[in-house]
Amino acid sequence: MTRSCNRREMLKLAGGALLTTAFAPRLTFAAEQSDAPRGLVAGQLKAAEVGNKVLRDGGNAIDAAIAAALVAGVTVPNGCGIGGYGGHMIIALQRGKKITAIDFNTAAPAAAKPDMFPLEERRAPGRINEYGWLAAGVPGTLAGLQLALDRYGTRRFREIVAPAIQFATDGFGVSEGLSKAIRALANQLRKDPASLRLLFKDGEPLPAGDTLRNPDLAKMLEKLAKDNSVESFYRGDIARHIADEFQKHGGLVTAKDMAGYKAREIHPLALTWRGFTIHTPPPTAGGLSVLQALSILKTLEWDKMPTSIRRTQGLIDALRLAWSDRLALLGDPEKAKVPAERLLSKSYIDELSAKVAAAVKDGKPLPLKTESRAQTGTIHLNSTDAQGNVVALTMTHGNAFGACVTVDGLGLILGHGMSRFDPQPDHPNAPGPHKRPLHNMCPMIVLRDGKPLLALGATGGRMIPNTLYTILAQFVGLDASVEDAVAAPRLNTDGNLDLTLERKWPEDETESLKALGYAVKTGVSANAHAMVVEPESGKARVAAR
Repeated sequence: MTRSCNRREMLKLAGGALLTTAFAPRLTFAAEQSDAPRGLVAGQLKAAEVGNKVLRDGGNAIDAAIAAALVAGVTVPNGCGIGGYGGHMIIALQRGKKITAIDFNTAAPAAAKPDMFPLEERRAPGRINEYGWLAAGVPGTLAGLQLALDRYGTRRFREIVAPAIQFATDGFGVSEGLSKAIRALANQLRKDPASLRLLFKDGEPLPAGDTLRNPDLAKMLEKLAKDNSVESFYRGDIARHIADEFQKHGGLVTAKDMAGYKAREIHPLALTWRGFTIHTPPPTAGGLSVLQALSILKTLEWDKMPTSIRRTQGLIDALRLAWSDRLALLGDPEKAKVPAERLLSKSYIDELSAKVAAAVKDGKPLPLKTESRAQTGTIHLNSTDAQGNVVALTMTHGNAFGACVTVDGLGLILGHGMSRFDPQPDHPNAPGPHKRPLHNMCPMIVLRDGKPLLALGATGGRMIPNTLYTILAQFVGLDASVEDAVAAPRLNTDGNLDLTLERKWPEDETESLKALGYAVKTGVSANAHAMVVEPESGKARVAAR
């Protein structure tokens, strides 16, 4: 397919699935705001509103994204938080003159050991790596937002954090989604007295329409605002308070662990295909696996394959190979031997592409075995401004409410970053001192002709890489519009033969995939957020589903 393809051709999806009007209700679009020319923040509603005000007041895309992230950290306590375990951010500066990334993933405490979560039937007993104080590492969110603001923002921290303080002080309406999330984890949250006080009313989960206030969090943020810095959160009285609570409840994080934590600026990975260049943070973020799978498609010349079940199988097995490598080989490259460079090398991609080509020719799925794991949570924000800066930012607690514990007196719900380690002691992603866990967040910025064109990210645990891969296969590989790429039916796999397809995947293809040997079921995908920036005008439009 060439760039001169007509709309009918562009609507073709992988393997022949056609976009239909049935997708329209699940898409949301936002044109550039008339009172904020050449700038837009999109993502979680309350957060985006604050970010767009920052743009209107003269802040840049970095200022706006960070203000929005701080508000989300207060108003979406099930998805992320000021005490969330962390995330990644990618930034294109001045219309693509520089592309950089900020890593603010959590770090394990010094006392962490590879065998700290003994396995019983492949799961830690009592799920201690998922819930409770052992499940939490050093929170990275504030350090990452401060680092990005200091290096690339134009506003002071005390200005940027003010809206978050107001939401924590005055409160905000509890949505049906938040109320449902509290109810779903009520038994776990009730075990923690501070969480019980914050998220329950008269012993029952806060109902939709009620107001959630967090005065303790407001006071902590006010102190940071007064200091114009998050320094005391990591190396001051707040850090000591957090460490004391860990020790009181049997956790491992110490004041020394807090003091030793630093967010870091890192160089993104990149893949060029069909005139587009896709940038994403390296491990421990999840984007390497997306680039690996797309590289296989590129080598296969997948975009030139005729619409058929063979093309669909190529799409699926390329992703399965990337997941197989991901779950077996990846971890913190600073603490374990992680062959990240080799996984994207031409020789290795050629080898994997040959395997996919042979499997497609034989009409048999690749014989791969991996372990599936359900994960949820996370928020994503995209931002652009009149100077041509573009930001894609993803941050998380992990699953809903993370570790399901709150630091008493500070109102900090803690993420469960330790749950993202593999409890098998010999795995490259096993826990270890100061180690950062492998996670699925993979914010992306796509350039065309050297100019930022697309900011992209998603929420939904292990479904995130799969969703972004499916979108980019359409947008980059098949020249679909961003609206069509986001609307396209998606697939999910952890690398094994279990395959989840969205409901609107063509029925004839579903039956063909079952006949090939895939264990197919119907399910949901991650929530994707895309923003296209017009290179000439700087105007932005978004699509989310």
